[in-house]
Amino acid sequence: MTKHSIKEDVGLVVDEVKHIAHAVDQEATQFERSIGLISNFSLGFTYLSPLTAVYSLFALAITLAGPPSIWWILIVAIGQLLVAVVFGETASQYPITGGLYPWARRLWGRKYAWMAAWIYLWALVVTVTSIVEYSSGFVLSLLHFAPTAMNSLITSVILLLVIMVVNMSGTKNLARVARIGFWCEILSVIGLGLYLLIFHRAQPFSVVFDSMGVLASNGSYFSAFMSASLLGLFMFFGFEACGNVAEEVQNPSRQIPVAMILSIVFGAVSAILSVLGYLMASPNLLKIVSGKVTDPIPAILNEALGTTGANIFIVVAIVAMLSCILSLQAALSRLVFSFARDEMLPNSHWMAKLSKQGVPDHAMIVSCILPILLCFLVYFQPDSLARITAFAVIGIYCAFQMVVLAALRQRFKGWKPAGEWTVGAWGMIINILALAYGIFAIYLLAQPATGNSFVDRWIVLIGLGFVIGSGLIYMFVAKPYNKSQAPEDDAVAYAAQLRAKSNV
Repeated sequence: MTKHSIKEDVGLVVDEVKHIAHAVDQEATQFERSIGLISNFSLGFTYLSPLTAVYSLFALAITLAGPPSIWWILIVAIGQLLVAVVFGETASQYPITGGLYPWARRLWGRKYAWMAAWIYLWALVVTVTSIVEYSSGFVLSLLHFAPTAMNSLITSVILLLVIMVVNMSGTKNLARVARIGFWCEILSVIGLGLYLLIFHRAQPFSVVFDSMGVLASNGSYFSAFMSASLLGLFMFFGFEACGNVAEEVQNPSRQIPVAMILSIVFGAVSAILSVLGYLMASPNLLKIVSGKVTDPIPAILNEALGTTGANIFIVVAIVAMLSCILSLQAALSRLVFSFARDEMLPNSHWMAKLSKQGVPDHAMIVSCILPILLCFLVYFQPDSLARITAFAVIGIYCAFQMVVLAALRQRFKGWKPAGEWTVGAWGMIINILALAYGIFAIYLLAQPATGNSFVDRWIVLIGLGFVIGSGLIYMFVAKPYNKSQAPEDDAVAYAAQLRAKSNV
């Protein structure tokens, strides 16, 4: 055998090994399509979690603007429906795991997508942290433990680890828990709201138009009403999680847009019935509005349900909140996985692996560790939770609007979405309205907060500026966008390809 033939044989073996390695790597990044429409909708709905938003912000909103603050739920729901339509058309053409990151990449480019995903990633991390910290308070109350900083830390860490284990057990279990969380949300918001309205109504329905004398510091009710917008703005994100797991959804091009819209519609109905129930069932509504009753929901529940009934409701609420965290963690892990698959993060190869259960385990570990680290920060600096969560909502809205803007840019270039779900000629008008709504929402979220120091007043923009600044620095120093050859800025061309295939 000649040296030349040996080299040829070795070359053939090397090529075969590379081929096998590539095939194994491709197989390792294939998800199992086990999520149906109902489970996908449940995932988005539990992530949106009207119960969490109502429990977190009911007292604040009523104190700021009185009973009419309930209208913010409807206003924001309509605005976010416009955004959901834009997302729906994009997801239908690009049913790719990761949601906002691949959408922004295909609609604009890799640098643009890096910033959108970076902002969205940290907003999700902070959101997971804030909700698990809030949930730990309910768990401690139910178990009759003192709500100390150490107990809250231990409980939060245990909850995050348990939820990570459930997420790692497979997509089917994620879907099952999402459905359980969905029914807990329905029972605790719609069921309880209707019960309070039917059996414990103490106020007339006209109270939703009664400001009860609330005025802003400048003497304007309009300003007071605008300040209560957070009740709706905090609630209506999470529907995009339906698209974050696109490669695990059956018939995603059709089902994801429908699931996102259903999440918003059911979320709005649930939240309105819930808030309406608490308003109508409160015999001392004026005391709540004036701030004399600082924690009104437990007081209303104890009066309407008794101690045992209130405890049962707390158990249901805890299950719903844990399901919300499960959905958030799943969405975050898919975003990290999608980012890593395009080699956009340090040690991307490790984070872009799937387990035998078809779950991005390594990305899931990262999605658990980051909130745990923030929980330790909250432990050592208890007042930091409000500071680090201040930018979460505005960060998510900015990431949303980056996708909406990118979609509008493509439409001006001639893009006509070619997925299986589209609104046709209405797409351009809806896209423009969605962008206008988003800019308005960001303006509301950027308003200065109350406080004496500069940091307290402008913490939202400071937090957002820190995240954007750090993302820009890493992007220009490490140049992660140069490490991937994944498609970008191809909406028009790809739509033409899809139409050509459908006509064959």
